[in-house]
Amino acid sequence: MVTDPIADFLTQLRNAARANKAEVLTPYSNIKKDIAAVFKKEGYIKEVDVLQDKNKKTLRVTMKVTREGKGGAIRGIKRISLVGRRTYVGSQDIPRVLGGLGVAIVSTSKGIYAGHEARKLNLGGELLCFIW
Repeated sequence: MVTDPIADFLTQLRNAARANKAEVLTPYSNIKKDIAAVFKKEGYIKEVDVLQDKNKKTLRVTMKVTREGKGGAIRGIKRISLVGRRTYVGSQDIPRVLGGLGVAIVSTSKGIYAGHEARKLNLGGELLCFIW
């Protein structure tokens, strides 16, 4: 059985945004922390914290929610590169999401970047997901 922890993390964020939840707790990994840091930098989430128990780390993502209950900043997330089908793009081939209203997340040799930053730095890599 093959699992995809990144897809699970993105699904948790998508479900929390639809349910207007204030926070998401997920098992910690460096790549999840880096993806969440890009989401925070781009304004889709409010805060990212690492909680340390005795021998277990947990990633806490604080969502942006509205008082009216109409959801937060995240309208949709789509996983692009899958476990059985990796998707790689060059720096000039990074797609624009919804005409620039969304963000592509790219895992490069220098770290995880938003698509527009990777394009400026002339870095290609694995296209992880889209968020809008």
